[in-house]
Amino acid sequence: MIDDKLLKILVCPQDRGPLLLAGNDWLYNARLRRAYRIDDGIPVLLVDEAVEVDDAEHQRLLDLAGSPEAG
Repeated sequence: MIDDKLLKILVCPQDRGPLLLAGNDWLYNARLRRAYRIDDGIPVLLVDEAVEVDDAEHQRLLDLAGSPEAG
């Protein structure tokens, strides 16, 4: 699990915007629809390793994050 203080300072390496914590496995940039995995509690914030998501996965990640954009 990522500490709340750390989550507040983490940004997307591509657009420098905030990230959503989606469950325990992903940090998500809903603006670019790119997900960054978390390995053993360590965020892998490398643009080349980000996963682009489709509409269904986008909604799933928003739901996991409890985002107001969800639903």
